[in-house]
Order: sequence, then structure tokens, then C-alpha cells
Amino acid sequence: MTRIAILGGSFGGLTAAFELKRLLGNRAEVTLLCGQNDFVFVPSLPWVAMGWRRPQDITLPLKDILEPKGIKFIQEDAQGVDADASKVVTATQEISYDYLVVSTGPELVFSAVPGLGPEGHTECIFELDMAVKANEAWNRFLEDPGPVVVGSVQGASCFGPPYEYAFEIDTELRKRKIRHKVPITFVTSEPYIGHFGIAGLKTSRRVLEDEFANRDIKIIANQAVEEFTPGEVKLKDGETLSHKLAMFAPPMSGVKAVFHLGNPKGFIPVDSHYRHKDFKNILCVGVAMALAPPEQTPVPTGVPKTGYMTVKMAKDAAKTIVSDITGKPATEPEPLGVMCLVDMGDSGVYASAKPLLPPRQEAVWKKSIAFKWGKYAFEKYFLWKMRYGLTQLP
Repeated sequence: MTRIAILGGSFGGLTAAFELKRLLGNRAEVTLLCGQNDFVFVPSLPWVAMGWRRPQDITLPLKDILEPKGIKFIQEDAQGVDADASKVVTATQEISYDYLVVSTGPELVFSAVPGLGPEGHTECIFELDMAVKANEAWNRFLEDPGPVVVGSVQGASCFGPPYEYAFEIDTELRKRKIRHKVPITFVTSEPYIGHFGIAGLKTSRRVLEDEFANRDIKIIANQAVEEFTPGEVKLKDGETLSHKLAMFAPPMSGVKAVFHLGNPKGFIPVDSHYRHKDFKNILCVGVAMALAPPEQTPVPTGVPKTGYMTVKMAKDAAKTIVSDITGKPATEPEPLGVMCLVDMGDSGVYASAKPLLPPRQEAVWKKSIAFKWGKYAFEKYFLWKMRYGLTQLP
């Protein structure tokens, strides 16, 4: 029986596990390792920060959804991977594998800027516990509102959540009829608004510049942050922004357990079938995978890897493993594309690109209240799919 170990219990890890068990059945022993108890629907974390969702609304117990499918769940993070010996090392055991799928997600590098992060002077909405803490900060803020600063520091790659958070704050403050008490500033390392680390998408720059202007949100683009101090954001150009609430996206790196398998930032280079370039029985999907930016920007930016992209990678990686085991030739995966539903508080955007990086065959950017409700519906649909392991559905 082929032993397959999977690191990570989010979009990529779950999708790979369900697909491999579905396609291989009893021919494979599939084991998933994750230090967390629950799968978290990460796209809804900005809503948790706003108090629009509770943690129990967007989580599923991993053991309860994996074990009925015959997938072994070990609630431990990997501490290391011995690629030569094909072993995963945890705090309590060693797990041998024939194939390893790395879908660990990233390490959040708050140390990149002094004072960045929940242990410093800014909120973060990239992990569930941080989003809960951000909601507590939001509730305190409402008792004594003042300036808000939202954005992404130099080296960040996940730009969508700060946009959503800024629009959601604007919408909520208007509902509470206190928007006039809260100046909002959006600071980003992107060379221009709507760049997203992918050189923009159709009219994203022009549309978002108008959106920010209509909402009276000040933009500071192409900017790096020097330091965060209590109540202040100090920019590299010498400007200082005061705030009562600040939320910034940090840079990311590969996680410690697999850092040695990757590039200088710990992200893992792969071929077109998501195989490690030196160890063909190691595959990598999602944020842990190395992906070069389409252009060098004046202030460093990275390339985002969304849940949609990660699911697609995980399905293709599973097909690669199945092809190896069954001896059937692997088909070449399609170029990596992206599809997103972006909440704008009182509206939404549907964005897609094929391929992800320019030049593109297809690209869409549409705004409508229907896409906000579409994101709510997709949250419910995806959680239902994961609850029953129905990854073969779109």
C-alpha cells in the first residue's frame, strides 16, 4: 500500500487528501498532519474581524470530516522533513511516506517591520485567533473612534484582505452614522492601487481609485513602512500617520519544517506537475509553493495564492501522484488561473484571470451587490463540500 503524507489542513491539504483517497481508495494510506483542530474558511476572516461571523460559523473539525473517509488525522505540526529518508518528523513520532504533499501555508513574518502584528501595534486578519483579536480591537475602537490605517507592508503578497477590511470598515461606520468621525488611510506597497502583486487586472486600478475616492479613503501607494509605534505608523518617506486602529498584511515565508526544501524565503520551487525539483516524491501546493512575481516593483511585493488557486493546485498534484501509482501518463495541468469574490462592504467584485500573470487569455472585473451575496453563498457551499469530502464538485 502506498503511504501518502499531507502537511496542512486548509484548502490544499484537505483537497489533496480527499482527492487521493477518492481516486486511489484502498491502494493508498493517506495521513494528514495539522497542528490545528479545525479547517478554517480563511476568506471569511475579515467578517470575523468585523463581528459579522463567529468562529463556529466558518470552521469544521478535521477529525470528524477526515476519518469517515478513511483518512488518518494526526493533530501535530511537522517539525522537520528528512527528504532523503522520506520521513516527516513531529514532536512525538516519525512518519515514513512514499509521497509527501506540502500544503503548510506560510509563516507570517511580523519581524519584517518593528512593531508589526498582534504582539506589536497592529491587527492581522490572516489567522482565526488573530481575527478574533482584531474583532475585540474593533469593539474597543467603536467606543472611542478615531483615525484608521489599513494596508500592506513591503514584501507582502496577500493584498485582498486589507482591501476588503477597509471597505467593510467604511460600510459599517456609515451604517452606524459615525463615518465622519473616522479618517481612513490605505497604505500599500503596491506600485498603484489594484496591482495586487499581479500587475493589475483589467480596469482594477482605475475602478479602485474611483472607489476609494467615492468612499473618501486616502491612498498612499508605492510606500514602505519604517516602524509601528503605539498609535502611529511611520513611513519610509518620513510621514507619520496617527491612528486608533491599524491593520496591516505582513510578508510571508515558508514554514520552519520545510524551509530547507525551498528558496531563500523558504518557498518550494516545483515543476509544472507540482513536484519538487530535486525530490520527485515531494509535491507542494498553495502558499508554500514558490511563484515568481511578474515584474520587479519599486517597493517589494509578492504574488498572491488564493484558495481557488490552491484547490486547483491540490487537484493537479493529486493527479500527478495517481498517475505515478497507476502508471498512466500524467496530463499537463492548465496554466494557473484565479477566480475571486471580493467583499466591498456594501457590494462585491467578481475577478478572474486566466492565466494568473500577464499576458492573459481572459480577464474579468465586475462589480455588483450580487457578488457580495455570492461570496456568502460560496462560503456555505464550500464548507458543505469539505464536510462531506466532495472535492470532485466545482
